[in-house]
Amino acid sequence: MMRFLTAGLLSLGISSGVASAQQCGGDFGQFVQGLRAEAAQRGYSEQAIDGFFRHASYLQRAVDADRRQGIFTVPFTEFSRRLISQGRLDSGRRNAERHRATFDEIERRFGVSRGILLSFWAFETDYGAFQGDYNTLDALVTLAHDCRRPEIFRPQVFAALELFTQGAFDPVNTQGAWAGEIGMVQMLPKDIVDHAIDGDGDGRVDLQRSPADALMSGANILSSLGWRPREPWLIEVTIPGDLDWYETGIHSSRRVSDWERDGVRARAGGNLPMSNAQASIILPEGRNGPAFIAYPNFNVLFEWNQSFTYVLTAAYFATRLEGAPVFDPRNPEPGLSGDQMRELQRRLTARGMDTGGTTGILGARTRAAVREVQRELGLPADAWPTPALLNAL
Repeated sequence: MMRFLTAGLLSLGISSGVASAQQCGGDFGQFVQGLRAEAAQRGYSEQAIDGFFRHASYLQRAVDADRRQGIFTVPFTEFSRRLISQGRLDSGRRNAERHRATFDEIERRFGVSRGILLSFWAFETDYGAFQGDYNTLDALVTLAHDCRRPEIFRPQVFAALELFTQGAFDPVNTQGAWAGEIGMVQMLPKDIVDHAIDGDGDGRVDLQRSPADALMSGANILSSLGWRPREPWLIEVTIPGDLDWYETGIHSSRRVSDWERDGVRARAGGNLPMSNAQASIILPEGRNGPAFIAYPNFNVLFEWNQSFTYVLTAAYFATRLEGAPVFDPRNPEPGLSGDQMRELQRRLTARGMDTGGTTGILGARTRAAVREVQRELGLPADAWPTPALLNAL
């Protein structure tokens, strides 16, 4: 799972004072020489440096994959239907039973629900069936060289070097996802260094072949990121038509009891758990679409992947694996096409709002800007951009 963490990057030495003449771009060979020099400054032996970096090659398909993420422009209902099939549900339940002892130990030790781990295991690699065919070293060095997000990938190169010195990384044969993630739940090298666990007790960590190792390590990451043991993360709700829409959204939270006082109810019936906890109302397709209440554990999932739609789908799938019904899609207003979204972002930017660029993707900053401009225009501030909003601008 791809993690884009500022705090994590600082811990990897981005601001450690280690000098490097070429942070990104330019001649690829010279860039690799700069990595070698930095590795030497970090104290790695000449033998280790040569054994690791002599295999590094430019991988254009990794850059192409980084640019090609159009699926994240798809609305939640369509996206979730693409990812969640009956086959994935059935396989998830079989794997829950097959690895019951591992999940029991994870829940005892970390308090992380099996549904969450099964969900990411399913979406990342189809329960280990396809773990990626990109050479991990080449992908990491190429994306560190690319000037789009070098601060993300450069530290991962040195984490992979550390794994190499431990005998846990093969520069020639280690393969994974385009962004350098490895194994059944797709862990980046730094996470492997810090959080990998020998879950099956065989004396080694094998994230590609051992479900116990992969799942235990994934739970350890979630725990380190602040997962609250044995607490919920997401519940589908029904909402009244007169709710204050400006109070909804991932960046706004209130006590669960306050939401209930305003008419929010669990769709499955009964009281919402943890009445004193802070929680957010999530409306992925606006006030006329599906609705969920998100607890603090939901926010932890953004440390693994920052796509709102992906995280919401994974969180919802986890509830399905633990017995929740199919969500009610209701009848949302049509959203925007990619070109319309880019035009909306341009218009919002012209009004001085931060949308994170004209990406065509409805990310957190664009949602926040939409909510603000809806309020300014006297429209329901549910953060769902529609053609009507675009026309109003």
